[in-house]
Amino acid sequence: MQKYEYDIGVIGGGAAGLTVASGSAQLGAKVILIEREGQLGGDCLHFGCVPSKTLIKSAAVYRLMKHTTEYGLPAIDVPKVEFEQVADRISAVIDTIQVHDSVERFNSLGVEIAFGDASFDDPHTVSFAGRTITAAKWLIATGSSPAIPIFEGGGMEHCITNRDIFSLPTLPSSLVVLGAGAIGIEMAQAFNRLGSKVSIVQRSAQILSKEDKDLADLLMETLIAEGIEILLETTVSSVTEVGGMKDVSVKGKDGRTKVLHASHVLAAYGRKANIDGLGLNSIGVDCTPKGVGVDEKLRTSLKHIYAAGDVIGHHQFTHAAGYEGGIVLSNAILHFPRKVNYTWMPRCTYSSPEFAVVGLTEREALAQGIEFTIWTEEFCDNDRAQAEGATAGRIKLLLSKKGKPLGVHILG
Repeated sequence: MQKYEYDIGVIGGGAAGLTVASGSAQLGAKVILIEREGQLGGDCLHFGCVPSKTLIKSAAVYRLMKHTTEYGLPAIDVPKVEFEQVADRISAVIDTIQVHDSVERFNSLGVEIAFGDASFDDPHTVSFAGRTITAAKWLIATGSSPAIPIFEGGGMEHCITNRDIFSLPTLPSSLVVLGAGAIGIEMAQAFNRLGSKVSIVQRSAQILSKEDKDLADLLMETLIAEGIEILLETTVSSVTEVGGMKDVSVKGKDGRTKVLHASHVLAAYGRKANIDGLGLNSIGVDCTPKGVGVDEKLRTSLKHIYAAGDVIGHHQFTHAAGYEGGIVLSNAILHFPRKVNYTWMPRCTYSSPEFAVVGLTEREALAQGIEFTIWTEEFCDNDRAQAEGATAGRIKLLLSKKGKPLGVHILG
């Protein structure tokens, strides 16, 4: 029987990788984790969940400062935002949380941490930073990156992504957001509240196209009321730079073209799996730019190699990555067979009002041929919502014929 240097090697130091690495080490396995960036924590800590929610909070507080009279309070003269101070707060929050994802902490748990670009030489051997190591099992948890659009007329080099937007030196005077998924909606509303003039360009006929249209439209009404321009069924032809500003040429469903002028353009068209350079095709691991193929036990086409988190392209949430890490830990280290079950995987868009979903949407239930009834309750009919001044929203339940919940949707 061949001997390997490590029981399991983990490529990627985000939520899934850290879950598997720490759990495996504490169960007695010899573990190495290889991360390409200079710090652990992954996209969530440095360019996703943590900075975005910190920004959203600052924007919400700033909006409250400008709307005190709605709560029976005196009006106050609110100065303009100095974005450098907001960015400093974001950086400070990241630094505080980084301690929990530090090399020292994971070393203390028994995990060997190494940095470099990993690539498979064969199904058990990986090279990185001048080293070559072997492991009996591997986990690919390299996450995802922004999907940079290719425009007919070019100009994607003029776009920024979530990797850039939280550390801008100044507040964008104007911002065009390409895409109305969760990231696009959250950033559009936050920067609009901070004082940027914001437009959203969406290819489909609704914002948050995966969600039920009635609730998505209700949220859109709030965004428009706050001053955000939303262009639906609109595609981008090109992005050009003129005198330090960006000109975004768009085409609507009627075929007419329009040019949007902005200081910044944020590409929020979704994510692509981080698989470049890993050498997966050369060793026979099935993968596409959308993700690494896995079975219900999160095994790839080579059964000793697992994949979890954004890189598999299923549910690109931090909590999903943590859950999948637990599945890998159970199968690869404990040898206790477990399969993924995403039936009740929750998701939330941190807009205001927030949009939370668990279970089936109407579209999904109809596609599966499931009979259901819909029950709704408006936030404007709720006493607490009236007291809070937060009456925009709706709770919506999809119930089976037996009255059991199939899906729960809350905008509020």
